[in-house]
Amino acid sequence: MNSSVATEIYAGLGSFAVLGLAAGGYAYAAMWPASRIFGRALIAPPHPGELALTFDDGPNPACTPRLLDTLASCDVRATFFMVGRYAQAEPVLVRRIAQAGHLIGNHSWSHPNLALTSPARVREEMVRTSDALQQITGQPVRYFRPPFGGRRPYVLRVARELGMTPVLWNAITTDWSEPSADCIAERLKHKIDRNQRRGLATNIVLHDGGHLTLGANREPSVTAVGQLLAHYKATHKFVTLDAWSE
Repeated sequence: MNSSVATEIYAGLGSFAVLGLAAGGYAYAAMWPASRIFGRALIAPPHPGELALTFDDGPNPACTPRLLDTLASCDVRATFFMVGRYAQAEPVLVRRIAQAGHLIGNHSWSHPNLALTSPARVREEMVRTSDALQQITGQPVRYFRPPFGGRRPYVLRVARELGMTPVLWNAITTDWSEPSADCIAERLKHKIDRNQRRGLATNIVLHDGGHLTLGANREPSVTAVGQLLAHYKATHKFVTLDAWSE
């Protein structure tokens, strides 16, 4: 191999390495909850002892009603980030959630990864959902959680233009695919206790629905909520996200 060919090969490998680093950096900035590279979002303040239960991908007529009963039995309020098309299909359930004192947030219309979505669709996903939720509940929507946590500067900017605070999290499990409520609860307890040691509140993500279809089975998640309430109700304060400033 002559020196000029070798130089071209090494230059090409260097270019691939740079592209790989750039792609990895974008993925971290767009998807990692704690990243602030693309902008700030509400996660959790330094309020150890406070827990926010948040639920994504509903409303879900198959599981959300039992979840509401579980929360009501402990007099706890939560935050529900709703998929717009499901909210439009289940307005009675949406109103029941709002009337029970829970906070309702925007989780896009159809749950795309907004980090990879065109600007026009990003705005449409958010506007359409907020309009539907406000029409159903009569209340403005003040919080937005991007599906999958995927965001970029434009996504966060549009959310703020629409009067919404972007929200991420600091405690999550794969509850959408985990069949064991015990496993879901134990993994979350570990994260809650770790945040407590770090002097932080905990913003917990669970799922009362599934973004692929209405009526997903989320019974393990609902059961895990009951376990978390039983474990922490006497020692921690459960709050909705409006209790925390950004």
